[in-house]
Amino acid sequence: MKAIKLYLILILSSAFQFSNAQDPIFTQYFMVPQTINPGFAGYMETMNAGILHRTQWPDLNLKLETEYAFFNTWVEGMNSGIGINLLNHRENFTSYNYQQVNVNYAYKVELNDEWVFRPAIEVGYGIKSFGFQNLILNDQINIGTGYVSPISIDPLTGRNKMTFFDFNAGLLFNTEKLWFGAAIKHLNKPNISFTDGGNIPLSPFMSFSAGYEFDLSDHYINWIFPSDTKILVTANYMRQAEYNRLDIGAGIVLNKLYLGATAATNPIKTDNRSSMLTSINLFGGLRYENFRFGLSYDYNTTKIGKTGGVYEIGVTYQFDVEAKCFGCPNYSN
Repeated sequence: MKAIKLYLILILSSAFQFSNAQDPIFTQYFMVPQTINPGFAGYMETMNAGILHRTQWPDLNLKLETEYAFFNTWVEGMNSGIGINLLNHRENFTSYNYQQVNVNYAYKVELNDEWVFRPAIEVGYGIKSFGFQNLILNDQINIGTGYVSPISIDPLTGRNKMTFFDFNAGLLFNTEKLWFGAAIKHLNKPNISFTDGGNIPLSPFMSFSAGYEFDLSDHYINWIFPSDTKILVTANYMRQAEYNRLDIGAGIVLNKLYLGATAATNPIKTDNRSSMLTSINLFGGLRYENFRFGLSYDYNTTKIGKTGGVYEIGVTYQFDVEAKCFGCPNYSN
């Protein structure tokens, strides 16, 4: 029985080393769209800043926590948006930590009286570290006796930190009411191996996203909600290696308050036991002067067990709330 427990520890450790190669995903990506596409850098043609915090599965020993902070602005003379963002992602079981800083640039092209095209690039520098002192490696286990040696000669133990350069790109098309775009991260497939001389390329992360906003009063006799009530419909498909996810949902914007829900799905199941619907995500927020506050909760619908769900809280600040520009997607206000 003791040997079985040791094997389970090894399996879990290997699984999390693989899963930690996946990029963090935010439920409130529509609140900070720069998290999925660098084409949104400076898109409101004013300065913006904000931070998101995400806690995943707090009731398990496998709790994940992520912070994302950003700042971007508009440079009128260059007809461009530039920005910087920082990511910090950690997992408490193995003390895995992933930090990255990115600088992004987007150029605005007015295609006609309605459509705007924004090609963008993003470069970054990342650091990954692992608490290998918390792992039990294969050469530490004596299967016959169940004894676990405190000493290992595994090459993993000699290097608990690695760094890499990263290159990302994105394309964004939008009007004042509609946007769709595509982005790809890790175009250069940086080597994230912890072993000297090893080569484990970080798989590209691809996303295809879209959003559409319409005024409720333009389509229905609006006698229940305020005249400026809006509906926002969003979709975001993501793929990295064998992992894929599609988020679809909608929200209602009532003056300074917004509420909504999305469904996280697994459209291309790699295993017959995989669930098509993985979570139901509820979100809401409040706009107060230059600030916007957001909160979300993901309710797990799979058989993974009691996880405690996923919590997110975010705050953004727009320096000029009166900023107006041609082709800016105003649903983010």
